[in-house]
Amino acid sequence: MTAPALPMRAERYEESRESLQIRIHGPESAPILIYLPGLHGDWTLVASFRKALAAQVRFVEFTYPRTCAWTLNDYAASIESALRKEGITRGWLLGESFGSQVVWAMAERGPFEIDGVILAGGFVRHPMRWAVRWLEKISGGVPLSWLTRLMFAYAKVARFRYRSAPETRAGIHEFIERRTELDRQAAKHRLHLVAQYDPRPIAVQLSKPIFGLSGFLDPIVPWCFVRPWLRRYVPSLRAYRVIASADHNVLGTAPEEAARQVLRWIKDGTV
Repeated sequence: MTAPALPMRAERYEESRESLQIRIHGPESAPILIYLPGLHGDWTLVASFRKALAAQVRFVEFTYPRTCAWTLNDYAASIESALRKEGITRGWLLGESFGSQVVWAMAERGPFEIDGVILAGGFVRHPMRWAVRWLEKISGGVPLSWLTRLMFAYAKVARFRYRSAPETRAGIHEFIERRTELDRQAAKHRLHLVAQYDPRPIAVQLSKPIFGLSGFLDPIVPWCFVRPWLRRYVPSLRAYRVIASADHNVLGTAPEEAARQVLRWIKDGTV
């Protein structure tokens, strides 16, 4: 019997490292929801959330190029260009963690018409920039062999962590395969962008509806800092939900509950 093909081999990732990748799911007539991934930069951990949406939205997902040269404006411009090529000029933005910074860059640029913003483990200015700078500093000095061992350990933990998300659990192999030295350097560069960026004036002035979604166990972007700031300073904040059973990757660790909440917001918050 022939072994099943792997999702995408490492050498193919090397070939596509400078290209933004886009995939679109769901009917053209449905509301458009655009997923902007976090620091890991790809769609490997969102499969169960996408399935839970049950084709009630036109789900657009991206994998970032593994570049250490792009600014947040470059991310935003490239995403907008890819969307235009698909005939998409408006929609909801779902910014996961680092992806929330791309959301604010797109909001500042203006050409893309935003129907609403949903932050999933996202933030405006990171509440602990000192921790981001520290992580950026140490991440460049970790040997790749250590990272490989860490990824194998992560795979074992993921079986439990994603026990309610079988599609995401099945994609862990692809997630680990992508974690190369080049990928690590790209993640370090994204940490640098986060540490330098302050989009608070953009968030305060944005008139489109904004929603927040976090997992209760989130030491990476603590909701206990993010939510109070949004409530105090962002007039467009409509609601902020903390899911008790989830962690920082709220879309992956509570996919069905997160999907139900996101669909309700899109239904009730479209302007």
